[in-house]
Amino acid sequence: MSVQWRIIYSGSDDGPTNMAKDEAILSSVSQGESPPTLRLYSWKPACISIGRAQPVTDVDQTRLKSFGYDLVRRPTGGRAILHLNEFTYSVCLSKEDPIASSGVLPTYRRISNGILASLTELGVVVDNSLGLPASESYGAVCFEHRSHYEISARGRKLLGSAQMRSGGGVLQHGSLPLKGDIARICDTLIFKSEQGRESAALRVREQANTLADVLEYEAKWQQVASAFESGFSQALHIDFSNENLSTSEKQNVNLLVADKYANLAWTSGSRHLRESLSA
Repeated sequence: MSVQWRIIYSGSDDGPTNMAKDEAILSSVSQGESPPTLRLYSWKPACISIGRAQPVTDVDQTRLKSFGYDLVRRPTGGRAILHLNEFTYSVCLSKEDPIASSGVLPTYRRISNGILASLTELGVVVDNSLGLPASESYGAVCFEHRSHYEISARGRKLLGSAQMRSGGGVLQHGSLPLKGDIARICDTLIFKSEQGRESAALRVREQANTLADVLEYEAKWQQVASAFESGFSQALHIDFSNENLSTSEKQNVNLLVADKYANLAWTSGSRHLRESLSA
Protein backbone atom coordinates (compact mmCIF):
# COMPACT_ATOMS: atom_id res chain seq x y z
CA MET A 1 0.00 0.00 0.00
CA SER A 2 1.38 3.40 -0.99
CA VAL A 3 1.57 6.47 1.23
CA GLN A 4 1.03 10.04 0.06
CA TRP A 5 3.97 12.46 0.07
CA ARG A 6 4.59 15.87 -1.41
CA ILE A 7 7.62 16.46 -3.65
CA ILE A 8 8.96 19.98 -4.19
CA TYR A 9 11.41 20.79 -6.97
CA SER A 10 12.77 24.01 -5.52
CA GLY A 11 15.48 24.94 -8.01
CA SER A 12 18.32 27.18 -6.80
CA ASP A 13 18.32 29.50 -3.78
CA ASP A 14 20.92 31.17 -1.61
CA GLY A 15 22.06 29.52 1.62
CA PRO A 16 19.77 31.33 4.10
CA THR A 17 16.71 30.70 1.91
CA ASN A 18 17.49 27.01 1.49
CA MET A 19 17.86 26.46 5.23
CA ALA A 20 14.75 28.55 5.93
CA LYS A 21 12.73 26.46 3.47
CA ASP A 22 13.82 23.22 5.15
CA GLU A 23 12.89 24.53 8.60
CA ALA A 24 9.58 26.00 7.41
CA ILE A 25 8.58 22.68 5.85
CA LEU A 26 9.65 20.84 9.02
CA SER A 27 7.44 23.12 11.12
CA SER A 28 4.46 22.66 8.82
CA VAL A 29 4.82 18.87 8.61
CA SER A 30 5.34 18.48 12.36
CA GLN A 31 2.10 20.41 13.01
CA GLY A 32 0.14 18.26 10.57
CA GLU A 33 -0.43 21.15 8.16
CA SER A 34 1.56 19.54 5.29
CA PRO A 35 2.18 15.94 4.25
CA PRO A 36 5.58 14.21 4.43
CA THR A 37 7.79 16.12 2.02
CA LEU A 38 10.80 15.39 -0.19
CA ARG A 39 12.42 18.62 -1.39
CA LEU A 40 15.07 18.62 -4.13
CA TYR A 41 17.22 21.70 -4.59
CA SER A 42 20.52 23.38 -5.39
CA TRP A 43 22.41 26.49 -4.29
CA LYS A 44 23.10 29.82 -5.98
CA PRO A 45 25.52 31.37 -5.30
CA ALA A 46 27.78 28.57 -4.10
CA CYS A 47 27.71 28.34 -0.33
CA ILE A 48 29.62 26.88 2.59
CA SER A 49 27.24 25.46 5.19
CA ILE A 50 28.53 24.67 8.66
CA GLY A 51 26.97 22.41 11.26
CA ARG A 52 24.77 23.80 14.01
CA ALA A 53 27.51 23.53 16.66
CA GLN A 54 30.55 24.02 14.39
CA PRO A 55 32.77 27.04 15.17
CA VAL A 56 32.47 29.72 12.51
CA THR A 57 36.20 30.25 13.05
CA ASP A 58 36.76 27.09 11.00
CA VAL A 59 36.00 29.27 7.96
CA ASP A 60 38.52 31.70 6.47
CA GLN A 61 36.28 34.71 5.78
CA THR A 62 38.82 36.42 3.53
CA ARG A 63 39.23 33.37 1.33
CA LEU A 64 35.47 32.81 1.35
CA LYS A 65 34.85 36.29 -0.04
CA SER A 66 37.59 35.92 -2.64
CA PHE A 67 35.78 32.87 -4.06
CA GLY A 68 32.40 34.62 -3.92
CA TYR A 69 30.82 31.96 -1.69
CA ASP A 70 27.99 32.48 0.79
CA LEU A 71 28.11 31.18 4.35
CA VAL A 72 25.20 29.74 6.33
CA ARG A 73 24.82 27.76 9.55
CA ARG A 74 22.58 24.70 9.21
CA PRO A 75 19.95 23.77 11.80
CA THR A 76 21.42 20.24 11.74
CA GLY A 77 24.75 19.02 13.05
CA GLY A 78 27.82 17.84 11.22
CA ARG A 79 30.68 19.66 9.54
CA ALA A 80 31.35 22.02 6.68
CA ILE A 81 30.07 21.32 3.15
CA LEU A 82 30.71 23.29 -0.03
CA HIS A 83 27.47 23.43 -2.00
CA LEU A 84 28.82 23.83 -5.52
CA ASN A 85 28.01 21.55 -8.48
CA GLU A 86 25.93 19.38 -6.19
CA PHE A 87 22.44 18.00 -5.60
CA THR A 88 20.69 18.43 -2.26
CA TYR A 89 17.67 16.61 -0.86
CA SER A 90 15.65 17.12 2.29
CA VAL A 91 13.04 14.89 3.91
CA CYS A 92 10.57 16.21 6.48
CA LEU A 93 8.42 13.78 8.45
CA SER A 94 6.26 13.64 11.52
CA LYS A 95 7.91 11.79 14.42
CA GLU A 96 4.88 9.48 14.29
CA ASP A 97 5.62 8.45 10.71
CA PRO A 98 6.69 4.77 10.53
CA ILE A 99 9.94 5.82 8.84
CA ALA A 100 10.85 8.14 11.72
CA SER A 101 9.31 6.52 14.79
CA SER A 102 12.21 4.32 15.96
CA GLY A 103 15.02 6.78 16.62
CA VAL A 104 17.80 8.49 14.71
CA LEU A 105 19.79 5.62 13.20
CA PRO A 106 16.79 3.53 12.10
CA THR A 107 15.39 6.65 10.43
CA TYR A 108 18.69 7.23 8.62
CA ARG A 109 18.66 3.65 7.39
CA ARG A 110 15.07 3.77 6.15
CA ILE A 111 15.63 7.03 4.29
CA SER A 112 18.86 5.55 2.93
CA ASN A 113 16.81 2.81 1.27
CA GLY A 114 15.22 5.52 -0.88
CA ILE A 115 18.62 7.06 -1.63
CA LEU A 116 20.12 3.67 -2.50
CA ALA A 117 17.30 2.97 -4.97
CA SER A 118 17.81 6.43 -6.48
CA LEU A 119 21.53 5.92 -6.95
CA THR A 120 20.93 2.48 -8.45
CA GLU A 121 18.64 4.09 -11.02
CA LEU A 122 21.54 6.33 -11.99
CA GLY A 123 23.82 3.32 -12.46
CA VAL A 124 25.81 3.68 -9.24
CA VAL A 125 27.08 0.43 -7.76
CA VAL A 126 27.06 1.18 -4.04
CA ASP A 127 29.12 -0.69 -1.49
CA ASN A 128 27.56 -3.75 0.13
CA SER A 129 26.20 -2.08 3.25
CA LEU A 130 24.85 1.33 4.20
CA GLY A 131 28.35 2.68 4.65
CA LEU A 132 31.69 1.09 5.37
CA PRO A 133 33.12 1.15 8.90
CA ALA A 134 33.45 4.68 10.20
CA SER A 135 36.66 6.43 9.30
CA GLU A 136 38.81 8.41 11.72
CA SER A 137 37.62 11.92 12.38
CA TYR A 138 40.14 14.69 11.73
CA GLY A 139 38.87 18.12 10.87
CA ALA A 140 36.19 20.54 9.81
CA VAL A 141 35.07 18.97 6.50
CA CYS A 142 32.01 16.72 6.25
CA PHE A 143 33.47 14.63 3.43
CA GLU A 144 36.75 14.18 5.32
CA HIS A 145 35.29 11.37 7.40
CA ARG A 146 32.66 8.68 7.00
CA SER A 147 30.00 7.57 9.49
CA HIS A 148 28.60 4.06 9.86
CA TYR A 149 25.26 4.86 8.22
CA GLU A 150 26.46 6.83 5.21
CA ILE A 151 26.43 5.58 1.63
CA SER A 152 29.70 4.85 -0.13
CA ALA A 153 30.78 3.73 -3.58
CA ARG A 154 34.19 2.41 -4.60
CA GLY A 155 35.14 2.49 -0.93
CA ARG A 156 34.60 6.24 -0.58
CA LYS A 157 31.84 8.38 0.85
CA LEU A 158 29.42 9.55 -1.83
CA LEU A 159 26.73 11.43 0.07
CA GLY A 160 26.73 13.33 3.37
CA SER A 161 23.54 13.67 5.43
CA ALA A 162 22.49 15.22 8.73
CA GLN A 163 19.32 14.85 10.78
CA MET A 164 17.51 16.83 13.46
CA ARG A 165 14.39 16.29 15.54
CA SER A 166 12.38 19.30 16.63
CA GLY A 167 8.93 19.45 18.17
CA GLY A 168 6.87 16.76 16.47
CA GLY A 169 9.00 16.45 13.34
CA VAL A 170 12.18 15.12 11.77
CA LEU A 171 14.34 16.83 9.15
CA GLN A 172 17.06 15.01 7.25
CA HIS A 173 18.95 16.69 4.45
CA GLY A 174 21.98 15.65 2.48
CA SER A 175 24.48 16.64 -0.18
CA LEU A 176 25.48 14.64 -3.27
CA PRO A 177 28.49 16.23 -5.03
CA LEU A 178 27.97 15.93 -8.77
CA LYS A 179 31.39 16.86 -10.14
CA GLY A 180 34.58 18.83 -9.55
CA ASP A 181 37.37 18.57 -7.00
CA ILE A 182 35.81 17.15 -3.85
CA ALA A 183 38.57 18.81 -1.79
CA ARG A 184 38.16 22.39 -3.00
CA ILE A 185 36.32 23.27 0.22
CA CYS A 186 39.73 23.20 1.90
CA ASP A 187 40.60 26.40 0.02
CA THR A 188 38.13 28.32 2.23
CA LEU A 189 38.89 26.92 5.69
CA ILE A 190 41.40 27.88 8.38
CA PHE A 191 44.54 25.78 8.72
CA LYS A 192 47.69 26.36 10.74
CA SER A 193 49.81 26.04 7.62
CA GLU A 194 49.58 25.42 3.90
CA GLN A 195 50.94 21.96 4.58
CA GLY A 196 47.94 21.37 6.85
CA ARG A 197 45.62 22.54 4.08
CA GLU A 198 47.25 20.17 1.58
CA SER A 199 47.08 17.27 4.04
CA ALA A 200 43.36 17.88 4.66
CA ALA A 201 42.68 18.04 0.92
CA LEU A 202 44.48 14.73 0.44
CA ARG A 203 42.38 13.10 3.19
CA VAL A 204 39.16 14.37 1.61
CA ARG A 205 40.14 12.95 -1.79
CA GLU A 206 41.01 9.63 -0.16
CA GLN A 207 37.69 9.46 1.71
CA ALA A 208 35.12 10.81 -0.76
CA ASN A 209 33.88 10.66 -4.36
CA THR A 210 31.74 12.83 -6.59
CA LEU A 211 28.97 11.24 -8.63
CA ALA A 212 30.99 11.90 -11.79
CA ASP A 213 33.97 10.02 -10.29
CA VAL A 214 31.75 6.98 -9.80
CA LEU A 215 29.72 7.10 -13.02
CA GLU A 216 32.62 8.32 -15.17
CA TYR A 217 30.32 10.88 -16.77
CA GLU A 218 28.60 14.06 -15.54
CA ALA A 219 24.95 13.49 -14.65
CA LYS A 220 22.70 16.56 -14.88
CA TRP A 221 20.85 17.87 -11.83
CA GLN A 222 17.43 17.11 -13.37
CA GLN A 223 18.51 13.55 -14.17
CA VAL A 224 19.49 13.03 -10.53
CA ALA A 225 16.26 14.64 -9.31
CA SER A 226 14.14 12.34 -11.47
CA ALA A 227 16.05 9.33 -10.15
CA PHE A 228 15.42 10.45 -6.56
CA GLU A 229 11.69 10.79 -7.16
CA SER A 230 11.54 7.35 -8.76
CA GLY A 231 13.88 5.69 -6.24
CA PHE A 232 12.06 7.00 -3.17
CA SER A 233 8.72 6.08 -4.71
CA GLN A 234 9.75 2.49 -5.37
CA ALA A 235 11.78 1.80 -2.23
CA LEU A 236 9.44 3.45 0.28
CA HIS A 237 6.12 2.85 -1.56
CA ILE A 238 5.32 6.53 -1.97
CA ASP A 239 2.82 8.25 -4.26
CA PHE A 240 4.16 11.75 -4.86
CA SER A 241 2.18 14.90 -5.50
CA ASN A 242 4.29 17.59 -7.19
CA GLU A 243 3.58 20.79 -5.26
CA ASN A 244 5.04 24.09 -4.10
CA LEU A 245 5.40 25.59 -0.65
CA SER A 246 2.12 26.58 0.97
CA THR A 247 1.32 30.23 1.61
CA SER A 248 2.05 29.87 5.32
CA GLU A 249 5.34 28.11 4.60
CA LYS A 250 6.41 30.94 2.28
CA GLN A 251 5.61 33.46 5.00
CA ASN A 252 7.61 31.46 7.51
CA VAL A 253 10.56 31.27 5.10
CA ASN A 254 10.69 35.08 4.93
CA LEU A 255 10.65 35.33 8.72
CA LEU A 256 13.32 32.66 9.17
CA VAL A 257 15.65 34.25 6.61
CA ALA A 258 15.44 37.66 8.28
CA ASP A 259 15.43 36.52 11.89
CA LYS A 260 17.76 33.53 11.73
CA TYR A 261 19.63 32.26 8.70
CA ALA A 262 20.75 35.64 7.31
CA ASN A 263 21.31 36.98 10.83
CA LEU A 264 24.94 37.36 11.90
CA ALA A 265 24.08 36.28 15.47
CA TRP A 266 22.98 32.87 14.15
CA THR A 267 25.81 32.47 11.63
CA SER A 268 28.50 33.46 14.14
CA GLY A 269 27.18 30.94 16.66
CA SER A 270 26.42 33.39 19.46
CA ARG A 271 22.66 32.89 19.11
CA HIS A 272 23.04 29.11 18.84
CA LEU A 273 25.06 29.14 22.07
CA ARG A 274 22.39 31.18 23.89
CA GLU A 275 19.64 28.84 22.65
CA SER A 276 21.63 25.78 23.78
CA LEU A 277 22.23 27.23 27.26
CA SER A 278 18.56 28.13 27.70
CA ALA A 279 17.24 24.78 26.42
